[in-house]
Amino acid sequence: MKNIFLLLALTFTTWTASVGVIAADAPAKADPTLEQRIVDLEAYMNNGARGADAADAKITSKVGGAGPGHNGFQMVCAALVLFMTLPGLFLFYGGLVRKKNLLSVIAQCFGIAGLVTILWWLCGYSFVFADGAGPWIGSYGKFAFLQGVDSNPNTNYSYWVSHNVFSMYQLMFAIITPALIIGAIAERMKFAAVILFVGLWMFLVYFPLAHAVWGIDGAMNGVWNAKASIKAIDFAGGTVVHMSSGWSALVLCLILGPRLGFGKMPMTPHSMALCAIGTGMLWVGWYGFNAGSAVAADGIAANAFTTTTLAAAVASFVWAGIEYLHRGKPSILGFCSGVVAGLVVITPCCGFITAGSAVIVGILAGLVPYLACAFLKPIFKYDDALDTFGVHAIGGTLGAFLTGVFADSSVNANLTTNLKDIVGKTLWIEQSKAILITILLSVVATTVIAFVVKAVVGLRPTEEVETSGLDLVEHGEEAYHA
Repeated sequence: MKNIFLLLALTFTTWTASVGVIAADAPAKADPTLEQRIVDLEAYMNNGARGADAADAKITSKVGGAGPGHNGFQMVCAALVLFMTLPGLFLFYGGLVRKKNLLSVIAQCFGIAGLVTILWWLCGYSFVFADGAGPWIGSYGKFAFLQGVDSNPNTNYSYWVSHNVFSMYQLMFAIITPALIIGAIAERMKFAAVILFVGLWMFLVYFPLAHAVWGIDGAMNGVWNAKASIKAIDFAGGTVVHMSSGWSALVLCLILGPRLGFGKMPMTPHSMALCAIGTGMLWVGWYGFNAGSAVAADGIAANAFTTTTLAAAVASFVWAGIEYLHRGKPSILGFCSGVVAGLVVITPCCGFITAGSAVIVGILAGLVPYLACAFLKPIFKYDDALDTFGVHAIGGTLGAFLTGVFADSSVNANLTTNLKDIVGKTLWIEQSKAILITILLSVVATTVIAFVVKAVVGLRPTEEVETSGLDLVEHGEEAYHA
C-alpha cells in the first residue's frame, strides 16, 4: 500500500511539473498597441472582427466580450419578438375567433411559449446553431442545456453580441413559428393535441429547417456557408418561419376538418378592436423580428427597419383598396390583414433590398395574399379559420421568391462573400429550390405528426365541447362574464 501511495505521489508531481513547463512554454499574448486598440474600436463601430478574434492572434484586446450597444440592441429586439406572440399574436388571433374560444387561443400561445423554451434549453438551440454535425442538423452535445452559452460572443454569428443573448433572441423566433399554425385550426383542436403536435413539429420541421437556413454550416445558408448545396438566402424567416408554419397549417386544418357549422352559419370575429390592437403590436414587434436579424445595430439593421415599414404600410393600403373595389367597403380586417401580409412578405428580403423594391414588395403583398384569401379558400372550401395559409404560406413563399429577384449587394455587402456570381442573376433559382424543400418537409412531416397525435390523444374535442366552446370546458374559465 505504501508503494502505491509513493507511486501516485510521484505521478502527480511529474504531471504538475509537466503542466508547469507547458504553461511556462506557452507564449503570453502581448498587450495591444494604441493603434491596435483604435482598430478594435473601429471594428466595434463597423460590426467587424477585432484583432484578438483571429485564430492566430498574438495580442489581447482591451475591448473584450460583447459590445454594449449591439448587445443592448439585441436584447430589446428579443423582447420585441416575444411581444409579437405575447400579447400581439394572441390578441390578433383572439379577436378573430368567437368569444367562447378566446381563452383557448391565449392558452395555446402561452403553452407553446413554455414548451418551446424548455426544448430550446434542452437541445433545440444546439440542434439549430451548433456546427460540426452536418448541413441539416446541429451537434446535440455542443450547446445542450445551453452549456457553454455564456456572455461572450459566438463569433460564428456575431462578434459583438453575447452568445446567451443571441440564443434568447433566436428562441423568440422558435416560439412564434408554431404559434402561427394555431390560426388555421382555431376553435376545434384539443389543447393536449396542440402541445403534442408542436413538440414533435419542432424536432421534425423547425430545428432541421432553421439549421439548414441559418446554421453556419447549413445546407441552404448561401450567405455564410461556401459549401452550401443550395445557395439560398433568408434574412429573417421567410422559409424558416412563415412558409413552414403556413404550409403546415394548411395540412393540419385539412386533416382536422372544418369547424362545426362551417359554411352554414356565421363565424364572424367577436372583437375587431382586439384584432386591431394585436395587429399594432405585431407591427411594432416586427421591427425586432426584421431589424434584429442583422444581429447588430448597424446599417443593415437600419435598412431592414426602413423596408419593413414601407412594405407593411403599402400592403395595408393596397389590401384595403382592393377590398374597397371588390366588396365596396374597406374593412378594419382588411387593413389588419394587409399589414400582416406586408410584414410576412418583406421578412426574408428586408435586409437585402432597397426602399424602392420594398414598395413593390408591399404592392404584391397586398394583392397576392388577398386573392388567395378571397378566392382560393372559397373555391377549395378548406377551413383555414384565420387565413394562416393565405397570409403566411402564400405570403412567405412570395417573399422568398422575391428575395431572389430584388436582392442587391449594394444594400448588404455580405451578399458578395459567397454569392457575388448569382446575385441579380440566378439567385431566384436557388430560392426556388429552398421553397420546394421547405414545402416538401413541412407537408410530409406535418402529415405524419398529425396522424401520430390523432392516434395518441385525438385531435378534436367532442361535438358538445366544440359547440359550447373550448374556453370553459378545456380551461375552466370564460373571457367575458357579462
